[in-house]
Amino acid sequence: MTAIAVAEQTVTAPRVSVARGYRFELVKLVSQWRVRLLVLACWVAPALFVAGVSQQDTLPSDTLFGRWMHATGWAGPLVMLGFAGSWALPLLTSLVAGDVFAAEDRLGTWRHLLVAVRSPARIFVAKALASVTVILALVAGLAVSSTVGGLLAVGNQPLVGLDGHLLAPGDAAGRVLLAWLCALAPTLALAGIGLLGSVALGRSSMGLLLPVLVALAMQVAQMLPLPVAVRLALPGYAFIAWNGLFTGPAQLTPLLIAVAVSLAWAVLATALAHLLFVRRDFTNPAYDGSGRRAFTFGVLPLAALTAVTVGAVAVATPSTGSGIEQRKVQKSLATVFAHLYRLQTEQLHRPAVTEDRLRTSAACTKSDGQAAQEGAGNDWRCVVSWHLPGVAVTGTAIYQLDITSDGRFVADGDGPKEVNGYFLVRTSTGDAPNPLWQFDGNVELLETQ
Repeated sequence: MTAIAVAEQTVTAPRVSVARGYRFELVKLVSQWRVRLLVLACWVAPALFVAGVSQQDTLPSDTLFGRWMHATGWAGPLVMLGFAGSWALPLLTSLVAGDVFAAEDRLGTWRHLLVAVRSPARIFVAKALASVTVILALVAGLAVSSTVGGLLAVGNQPLVGLDGHLLAPGDAAGRVLLAWLCALAPTLALAGIGLLGSVALGRSSMGLLLPVLVALAMQVAQMLPLPVAVRLALPGYAFIAWNGLFTGPAQLTPLLIAVAVSLAWAVLATALAHLLFVRRDFTNPAYDGSGRRAFTFGVLPLAALTAVTVGAVAVATPSTGSGIEQRKVQKSLATVFAHLYRLQTEQLHRPAVTEDRLRTSAACTKSDGQAAQEGAGNDWRCVVSWHLPGVAVTGTAIYQLDITSDGRFVADGDGPKEVNGYFLVRTSTGDAPNPLWQFDGNVELLETQ
């Protein structure tokens, strides 16, 4: 066969379809030892971790739902979700999406890939879909493995929500699944940022680290006393907003806003990565990214999206400031106390009482009334009052509250000892601390009235 015939066959050869390119890129990713190790770790390690921690005497009570890991297997996947949102998922997106294009630059294989596929757009779609598929498999592994580990180690028991009421096992299972599904939105946002960094920065290690750095910046921002509109307009808030699923009624508005913002970031970052990729000059073998184009097509559009979402959230929601106000704190604490008081009554085999008949209320002050009665801090002091049927004397209990900037608080009992002191209560799953001793709660940052 002559060289001319070979050239004619090359010219007339059909382009590789997206589906075929996707399968090829997926095989390339899965064949890497690093990705195989990640898949194995995500599908095995969470089960071992949750099962091991659930059998320990000391629980991670500083982690949301960590204090309930002895009581129900549904607490384990929520503890894992909190850890994954802070550390695991940003790292996984960096290792997969943040390296999917940069690897070709390091190996110098773009020319061969372009000759085979003959379409930069199809290459981008295939690589993006393959990386997202692997990331979804990793997230599924974290969720399934931690759930199986918790259920096998502890059992299918009811879960105490953030407002103190008991969630039946079936209800808890549905909410745990929904929480993990909602966490996919910010994960996709980080994956889009990873694709953008991998395309824009070439061989530079900053492309690989970009999702981790962005996630870390979002975590630092959530720790600052930012206005509610700014907090909700950051994609990282979706890793926190799932907490609202475990209150009654569920706090869905912040969650829906956070998911929408995360998806907007995912779409914009991926579109920018695609634009940069199809405009790239592949004839330059020494290409190592473009700082100016990365700033123009990366930083500026995402900054503009943040400004737009901040303005939209500020207009759509009436809440201003930190969202943590004295009235909200008192209402949330009284609600949690009433539900947990009823739980304590059942555990101690006392006469049953309902939350309505308790008529629980709370009076809270911050910094002994010497500062503004709003905002986060560990200087909230509250007095909870309730009324038992047939008892003339009003019951009171004192709590010290530590409220974080995202609205989560830890209430620590400060007397009387027989109400909120530390003592063990016999339950169906074994001895457990008094539920009124220390407990978690959540202040809704948005106005509900």
